[in-house]
Amino acid sequence: MLKKSLILLVVVAAALSFFGPAFSQEDMTVVNRDAFTAPRRPAALFAHDQHNEKAQIEDCATCHHGEKDGKMDTESTTEGTPCADCHPVAAAPGKTPLMRAFHKQCVGCHMEKKAGPVACGQCHVD
Repeated sequence: MLKKSLILLVVVAAALSFFGPAFSQEDMTVVNRDAFTAPRRPAALFAHDQHNEKAQIEDCATCHHGEKDGKMDTESTTEGTPCADCHPVAAAPGKTPLMRAFHKQCVGCHMEKKAGPVACGQCHVD
């Protein structure tokens, strides 16, 4: 029994060390665009932690905002939830479409801060 428990523990530990980073944004290098079935451009380059360090962003809700009464709520946070879970690819009543949400969030912030890329080819690099 002890031998089986030890083997199970080793298997679980190995699985966590392999799959754990897949759920972390630490190693993120591009924006997840899996929701788009026929993307027209390459995935936007985005080194998550380097970006946030350079932009001095410490509050996850700055980008990973929640929703309250159909409006963006920066008091709640949704990190770990794919954007496409709340933002549909196609326009839907009362919902910001996914592509618009990405561009509004990223380009909008860059324009407001007067820092960061704002042209398509600066993020969507072949």
